[in-house]
Amino acid sequence: MEASAVAPLVGDHPPALDAATLCEAFQLTAAGSPDQVALRTPGGDLEITFADYSARVEKLAAALSALGIGRGDTVAMMMTNRPEFHLVDTAGFHLGATPFSVYNTSSPGQIEHLLDNADARVLVCEQQFLETVRAADVPKLEHIVLVDGEAEGTTSLAELEAPGESDFDFEAAWRAVKPGDVATLIYTSGTTGPPKGVELTHENLMAESRACAQVLPMTLGGRQTSYLPSAHIADRWMCHYYASITFGATITSVADPRAVVAALPEVRPTVWGAVPRIWEKIKAALEAQGIADPSALPEETKTAVRAKLGLDDATWMISGAAPIPDEVLEYFTALGLPICELWGMSEISCCAIVNPPEDIRIGTVGKPLPGIEAKLLEDGELVVRGPIVMRGYRKQPDKTAEAVDSEGWMHTGDIAEIDADGYVKIVDRKKELIINAAGKNMSPANIEQRLKASSGLIGQAACIGDRRSYNVALLVLDPDACAQLASEQGLEDASAGALSEREDVQAEVARGVEEANGHLSRVEQIKRFKILPEDWEPGGDELTPTMKLKRKPIAAKYEAEIDALYA
Repeated sequence: MEASAVAPLVGDHPPALDAATLCEAFQLTAAGSPDQVALRTPGGDLEITFADYSARVEKLAAALSALGIGRGDTVAMMMTNRPEFHLVDTAGFHLGATPFSVYNTSSPGQIEHLLDNADARVLVCEQQFLETVRAADVPKLEHIVLVDGEAEGTTSLAELEAPGESDFDFEAAWRAVKPGDVATLIYTSGTTGPPKGVELTHENLMAESRACAQVLPMTLGGRQTSYLPSAHIADRWMCHYYASITFGATITSVADPRAVVAALPEVRPTVWGAVPRIWEKIKAALEAQGIADPSALPEETKTAVRAKLGLDDATWMISGAAPIPDEVLEYFTALGLPICELWGMSEISCCAIVNPPEDIRIGTVGKPLPGIEAKLLEDGELVVRGPIVMRGYRKQPDKTAEAVDSEGWMHTGDIAEIDADGYVKIVDRKKELIINAAGKNMSPANIEQRLKASSGLIGQAACIGDRRSYNVALLVLDPDACAQLASEQGLEDASAGALSEREDVQAEVARGVEEANGHLSRVEQIKRFKILPEDWEPGGDELTPTMKLKRKPIAAKYEAEIDALYA
């Protein structure tokens, strides 16, 4: 089937979509498709049907109950994308408990903060994270469960699932769960302080699925990949709650996100989403193969390219979490793979504004989902209201009151524009706008997007210019592009430190900056830049686990480099 806007975009309406809780939704889905593969890994090394999934959830719920976990308690998880995440999470919320995930890049100190805030007494993790977990001081933590082996002082998942004497009433437990119970915690990325625990209820997450089903419809028994962190709302909602639990899709868990594109031809997802950087990398790879202008290709060639990518069965594709260049969207549209850019945040259960597949408007993030209200305040801040708005920040009523006003409007912190047809354009974060020395307001995110789109060598960019007379940029080379360049030129050292000193690399980056400047107004243009001889890793000093820039830490860490650019 051709994956384009002309394909029929009519989804099914499964009974699970009308469920009051995720528990009820899962029970309906599992009963309706018992023999379908629910969870798997690439290559089919591990495959779990919905019948097996359901049976294991019941065993794990009984085991967690025996550990003292019940309604209102929490269960922490720290693991890569793997089927066990779905098993443990689903078992947890069937108890009325609140399972949540910790970013794998978290330090002991960060783990301490999250587990203390959540009052977690049980943590389920992989062996590779055990040392970090044990380095954290968490007095409340009573049990560590390993999903992939055994270690002293821990319990294995196999031991936890082993049958034992129990009078646990599984059905009574999940039927006692209420729509207002907290189904999960999503911890914010911490760009403005310690991460806050976003409390999302069963009602929130079911409302999100019902709203999205009207704009991004799905069919029963589809296919999807899980590769983004489960600590992030995007993967947790898109793959776990929406595709799997509500629509009974087969989820292929890809442990290494760098391997997801290679897994697509095997999985052939029926719907798929990625952050802008992945779409940019796919575009660069296709261009390296000579596909510079997809619009010039005959239709039969486009069909072969879509099949080679593994996206020939996808009825819609999405991009979110950061701005995506218009030219990237136009490239894939010409290839017959139109991408729906959307907007959302953890506090609103994932997404609230989406480009409908049949009426995509490039340059916008679309229109509010059915049942969701959106408006602008006097200063241009976007606020939204509806059943998808969080219950609040855990243990922080003051922060909750700052974010959600007395009328239920969620203050997003994003500056936006709304056109006459209701399509929304995000300008930038309210607190991140650059106001230069002449009083001109600019969006650093849009400038940074242009820089990254201008050259495959530019992996990260940080624009500086607040209260300055002109803009400068700190640039970081893309590790994959560095590896490819080193391979092509037979270089032994592919590190950013080595390549940043090469004249040809500097010249290519300079060309990219010049090209980006051609798309920017004079005051937005980058006058000087510095290529940093290092990588920026998610969860490090410069990037949050979700790859957002930590602007204040960057400004402090690279103060000398920035001052030199203004010297």
